Amino acid sequence: MIEISAPGLHSSIQDRGRPGFYALGVPPSGALDSFAHDAANALVGNDPDAAGIEVTFLGPTMTFQVTTVIAVTGGEVNVSLDGGQRVPLWTSQLVRAGQTVTVGTMHTGARAYIAVRGGIDTPVVMGSRSTYTLSGLGGVEGRTLKAGDKLPIGTAVRKGSWLRAGVRVPEELRPDYPTEQEIRVVPGLCDYRLAAEATEKLYSTPYEVTVEANRTGYRFQGEPLTFVAREAPFGAGHDPSNVVNLGYPVGSIQVPSGTELICLLRDAVTGGGYATIGTVISADLDLMAQSKAPDRAMFRPVDVETALAERAVRARRLAKISDLALA
Repeated sequence: MIEISAPGLHSSIQDRGRPGFYALGVPPSGALDSFAHDAANALVGNDPDAAGIEVTFLGPTMTFQVTTVIAVTGGEVNVSLDGGQRVPLWTSQLVRAGQTVTVGTMHTGARAYIAVRGGIDTPVVMGSRSTYTLSGLGGVEGRTLKAGDKLPIGTAVRKGSWLRAGVRVPEELRPDYPTEQEIRVVPGLCDYRLAAEATEKLYSTPYEVTVEANRTGYRFQGEPLTFVAREAPFGAGHDPSNVVNLGYPVGSIQVPSGTELICLLRDAVTGGGYATIGTVISADLDLMAQSKAPDRAMFRPVDVETALAERAVRARRLAKISDLALA
């Protein structure tokens, strides 16, 4: 059992998400930086689907009632044991019964991930323990953590793994979280609605993250984009950025009225009436999740083959981390 004495700013239970319910209007939720989440699980010998804690900007203080191993990955953050010993990031750490772990304020990036050997054993809702606060699903009563919460530890460990501290992810396998990032986009579904000069602006000028950046989506400010003139179809309205109705993939980009660019993330609505001009590739959604105002993004168009190749690169890096933990 883990007792939360201070919850942090926006800490929630997340796993890999709940796929299969998008058509019913339920988004997948799950860790925004899935690479960091999966790496933390690998370091402590967990199953990939085990749930951990997602930290946003400021982390929790928590006391462990059992001896176990933890790992903290993601952005740069100070982690201490009993208020003194510093806990290294991207490294498995032994925590003894009665000890307190404090996760401080993020220095780089926006999110950190805490994995505990065996995973956080909150109830499974629609195939996942992930928290979706907008509908009160998963996690601890469908909400972020609060002081006094007691988190049960599960048994979701990989076969052949054992309780082991000191496993470290080498620097070359860790992602960087710079304040200006290149974010790759597969154009579509409605990129044809953009005027030619708008498409050029989208992929050649920087866009700045605004303070409205959360698990639902990130808003960016930058050059306004214009749409091709048209006669609006019935039901679409007169705004040129509107369509009658459209499903929204995770990572899809919209530009309502051409004034503000929005990228939808894992807690977003599943469809609506805005044209989707592109979709951020899955490998770069992890990077976007670590950006914050006023970080900047340069969007670059790529094809589906590139997106799949980058997904494979990510999988190989995770496999190397898993091998380290089992060695």
